[in-house]
Amino acid sequence: MLKIDLTGKRAFVAGVADDGGFGFAIAKALAEAGASICVGTWPPALGIFTKLLERGKIAGSLQLSDGSGKLEFERIYPLDAAFDALADAPAEVRENKRYREVGDFSVQGAAARLQQDFGPRGLDIVIHSLANAPEVKKPLLDTSRRGYLDAVSVSAYSNISLVRHLGPLMRPDGSFLSLTYMAGERVIPGYGGGMSSAKAALEADTRTLAYEAGRRFGVRVNAISAGPWASRAASAIGFIEQMIAYTSANSPLPRPIRAEDVGHTAAFLASPFARAITGSIVYVDAGYHVMGMAVAAAPPPAT
Repeated sequence: MLKIDLTGKRAFVAGVADDGGFGFAIAKALAEAGASICVGTWPPALGIFTKLLERGKIAGSLQLSDGSGKLEFERIYPLDAAFDALADAPAEVRENKRYREVGDFSVQGAAARLQQDFGPRGLDIVIHSLANAPEVKKPLLDTSRRGYLDAVSVSAYSNISLVRHLGPLMRPDGSFLSLTYMAGERVIPGYGGGMSSAKAALEADTRTLAYEAGRRFGVRVNAISAGPWASRAASAIGFIEQMIAYTSANSPLPRPIRAEDVGHTAAFLASPFARAITGSIVYVDAGYHVMGMAVAAAPPPAT
């Protein structure tokens, strides 16, 4: 019987701060397949996340589905992927009380800590579950240059930075994976602030990184384009429930996706079964991406 077995593999999941997002679901699926899990958490959320764990507030979510135990994090690192190096962070960030006591929170800092803790070749899997746009509720036409660039920096360029800094730490046949969304290729009204542009960049970069990182580090680079999911971060968009209802009604499989659907696909893509898959955007959206017309009858044209 074929079985995904990631025993002896180590994953770093960037962008876990609670139990409600795809990053957590992926971490759990990888753990259920036998991998050890490290995570990178945004410094302003780090204290809250560690307290949730210490106080058992998400104990139920940590339980593995087969009843064999619970998800445990080997390490939790501070990570603000807006900064490649600590020197890139402005003084007001470095001196902020949520940042100043956590040490080097940059991508370079996380890479250095991983190497210190696990040696020069201690990683097998890296998950990019990072996205943010300070002006996400604004139409693209009304998005400021600063808001647009911030969205692309955190949501797309950060993946390039992770591959560049963590690629040298990967063991043979390592796997990088990011999370994208259909707004990068089709119009999703209301998904603003430059996030659609960031997702388009993330998908284009996936293809180029697959070639460059494949040749330089011998690793694979893929992305999952997931259907809408009501994570805490996605709720900031403001109409996530409407998005879920619409895609569920108009998909070939007329049902909403579950976070574990994404987790299971990530585990497959990280496994030896996917050793020849790279540069791909894998859709986990109940087939919604194939539709060219809504199932519900359109209203008659105005006369």
